[in-house]
Amino acid sequence: MKKFVLKVVSVLLLFFSINNFAVNEPSSEKTKEQTIKVALLLDTSSSMDGLINQAKAQLWEIVNELSYAKYGIEKPNLEIALYEYGNSRLPSREGYIKQVLQFSNDLDKISEKLFSLTTSGGNEFCGQVIKTSLNELSWGENKNDLKIIFIAGNERFTQGKINYKDAITDAKEKDVIINTIFCGNYSTGISGMWKDGADLGGGDYMTINQDKKIVHVVTPYDDDIIILNKRLNKTYIYYGNNGYSKFSSQKEQDMNAESLDEVVIVKRAVSKSSRLYDNSSWDLVDADKKQKVDYNKIEKEKLPTALHNKSETEIKSYVKLKAKERTEIQQKIKELDAKRRSFIAKKQKESSKKDELNNVMLNAIKRQAKLKNYAW
Repeated sequence: MKKFVLKVVSVLLLFFSINNFAVNEPSSEKTKEQTIKVALLLDTSSSMDGLINQAKAQLWEIVNELSYAKYGIEKPNLEIALYEYGNSRLPSREGYIKQVLQFSNDLDKISEKLFSLTTSGGNEFCGQVIKTSLNELSWGENKNDLKIIFIAGNERFTQGKINYKDAITDAKEKDVIINTIFCGNYSTGISGMWKDGADLGGGDYMTINQDKKIVHVVTPYDDDIIILNKRLNKTYIYYGNNGYSKFSSQKEQDMNAESLDEVVIVKRAVSKSSRLYDNSSWDLVDADKKQKVDYNKIEKEKLPTALHNKSETEIKSYVKLKAKERTEIQQKIKELDAKRRSFIAKKQKESSKKDELNNVMLNAIKRQAKLKNYAW
């Protein structure tokens, strides 16, 4: 009996030790963050200046809306990639297609690349640009990511040596949704097979008038946001090899936005106050917040001149001061934007006018996001 009891006890101890090990064993797979991945495939042939201008103007509004997205209790990241196609300046052997930007969360870089686009006549091969983007971009394996392509153009969807149906089959295998935006008449887009492309790709078929003037709603809060944006810029502390050039690019993208319309710089300022605007690769405030900076290794000559002769303690203190200033400024911008959004919503109820590209893209993204359990 005693031997039997000892044997039972030893078996139980072995059972609990195994289960305790299983419980405490670190997971081999880290919890993956969710990401909304949007690839823009833009026709840059000679008739598409209006489309490019709409994309430039509406980037920040789209970013702002996506900053409110949630996946459960988590807030997803945002990455945007950019292709141009149909431009005669691009290599014919590659189908007049160019990757302008791999998936990136660098919002200033995305803006810079959009403003670099110019138009010129060419052949528009939709199937080929879809397939190229599927092959070249880092779509990843996370099943909870929302992966979307928007392809916009104004010629037949069927052109080129690669059949669009084959390209869309590849997209389905990667869990990528295909949305099509025809720049022109709704029925012309249908006969040009743009709707068929969206139907096969699980996305939306949309049409826009690419030459329609964008209607920006001016609000009583815009001037205050613009002033706050200038104060916000003064809280950035560049560092590292690319620090100063990225700092300069930030100002350049402000000027690019302002060149389109004063309201666009307001929308950009709101984006710069959102969680999606992260510059930890070159800004000490963001880097410190993410604990991505080793103050012992900072090259002082690559800091702003005022910090060249400061001690490590003094630099840390300065970073904390600017972080506090930034938080306060961003909070004020968010509060003003809430009032601004309310004002715009009332105005839009009174008017049938809506922004073309911005409106159709956001409607599609939100509908498709909800199917994958994203919410606003």
